Amino acid sequence: MTIYVDADACPVKDEVIRVGERHQVEMLFVCDGGIRRPNSQWAKLVIVDQGADAADDWIAENIVKGDVCVTADIPLADRCLKAGGLAIDPRGKAFTAENMGSTLATRDLMTDLRSAGMQTGGARPFDQKDRSAFLNGLEMVMQAAKRAVR
Repeated sequence: MTIYVDADACPVKDEVIRVGERHQVEMLFVCDGGIRRPNSQWAKLVIVDQGADAADDWIAENIVKGDVCVTADIPLADRCLKAGGLAIDPRGKAFTAENMGSTLATRDLMTDLRSAGMQTGGARPFDQKDRSAFLNGLEMVMQAAKRAVR
């Protein structure tokens, strides 16, 4: 099992390391540069070519059944699910086959509204409750990933 982290703007890198070390699994922090190597024997920094979706493409091409992806990128989460992996966002929401359709539809609707000039407000500030929800959610996803590979 591997945890893939869409690392460029990920606010929960330290939390991923805590959970990954507890489970003793490889963690790959994928980015196009600009972050320092995570301080864990289980973690590696993967630097990809610069480009809008280079990190996403690398993760989607490498994730397999039983792996976990940490990302706020809904299309990447969808690609990971289709490859057999699991995905969770930094606020602790697990992406599933059951919720992906509505999640993508909401994302597309909000994109359309913003492109039409509507002010949608954006996401609320990230806080300690989000970190706690992420830790709980990642633990549940890790347990599901272990069951998936048995």
